[in-house]
Amino acid sequence: MDSIKIKDHMDRRPILLTADMSLAIAVEKLLESNKSGAPVVDSVGKLVGFLSQQDCLSVMLKSSYHCDMTSTVADCMKSPVLTVAPDDSILELAEQMLGAKPKIYPVLSAGKVIGTINRTNVLKAMNIYMQQCYLSPA
Repeated sequence: MDSIKIKDHMDRRPILLTADMSLAIAVEKLLESNKSGAPVVDSVGKLVGFLSQQDCLSVMLKSSYHCDMTSTVADCMKSPVLTVAPDDSILELAEQMLGAKPKIYPVLSAGKVIGTINRTNVLKAMNIYMQQCYLSPA
């Protein structure tokens, strides 16, 4: 199972947000792409934070009382961010996800975001592995 690597099961086309982006635009991007969160990068693609739907809900709820939405991604994002590498083990990530950890991890290579991996990706990878266990002769 340790041979199952993150790079084989990650989302290679994550949406990327910037810290100076308005929260309204970031929410639109999350909704259009059906993502529950996205990495926040600087002008050279270096990870600076992570914005989740939950982070957005909190700020949007407060803004809805005054009908003003002036927040930026920087106002709401989490930083620092837990990350993984493409050659990390799915099994180790699954163990880490058992705790109160993020549901989505940016995948970094040479300091740049090359993808994301979430609990669904990890569960699918483990399911494929388990199916192969049952199909292989012992």
